[in-house]
Amino acid sequence: MQRTPELARHLYDRFEPVHAVTYFAPEARAALDNLGYRGFWMGYFAARSAPLGQVAPEVVTALFYNFAPWRVAKALPAAWEIAGPQAALRAREDSAVAALRRYGLTDDENVRTAARLAGGAARQAHLDGRPLFAANLALPWPTDSVAALWHAATLLREHRGDGHVAVLAAAGVSGRESTVLHCAAGAVPADYMKRTRHYDDAEWRVCEQSLIARGLLGDDGSLTPAGRELKNHIETTTDALALRAFDGLDDDEVEALSDALTPIARTVIVNGDMPAVTPMSLRRNF
Repeated sequence: MQRTPELARHLYDRFEPVHAVTYFAPEARAALDNLGYRGFWMGYFAARSAPLGQVAPEVVTALFYNFAPWRVAKALPAAWEIAGPQAALRAREDSAVAALRRYGLTDDENVRTAARLAGGAARQAHLDGRPLFAANLALPWPTDSVAALWHAATLLREHRGDGHVAVLAAAGVSGRESTVLHCAAGAVPADYMKRTRHYDDAEWRVCEQSLIARGLLGDDGSLTPAGRELKNHIETTTDALALRAFDGLDDDEVEALSDALTPIARTVIVNGDMPAVTPMSLRRNF
């Protein structure tokens, strides 16, 4: 097996849908609403940051990277006055498992294999510089195989996300600029990201001007050759860092994990809770 960056992307496309039910399944939204969180974003920031405990909104802004500081501060710490991190964690896991079971995932051999191998990779991955991954790794490990699979997928995606943030920071691309660069590369429509990441036209243009000044965007907002080179570097390096999460598995185990995850990811995607356009730019043609 060739352990190239593309292998990490291949695996990401298969484990990310398992985790992402947390954001798109109606069970997840209902569970967080039932705790009393006001609106999608309060529930999102509370549930995703809950492994960290009741940290300041500045910490969440730093770790999540591309969200507007004011949007995070609107949700936190107000959410903790409604329901604390432990309640958010229970709601997050229970609702994700309920959604996956509604799709048809059961405690069968394939799910157990995927959970065992993904969990084995995550347990052996290094913590260095990966705060969201580490916070999730410190949580109790579920005994139910569907829950264990979801938990392992969550760990692998936060491991990858921590690495992606490190690459962006090293490249001097701020969280808010990273979204503009991502859209310029054609990964996601700008109008969608402006709405979901809370940019007004003025802030978007400020980010564009910063990237134009560095020679990464042209005056029309499109990528220059230097911008394309940087974007490719960011994605390839993110994949290379994410690949390290699988160092604890041998080649046969990595292949078995891919084989197990592929039908699971297809099942999740075909059930339709995940919209056609997402910030994660998942590839679905497998």
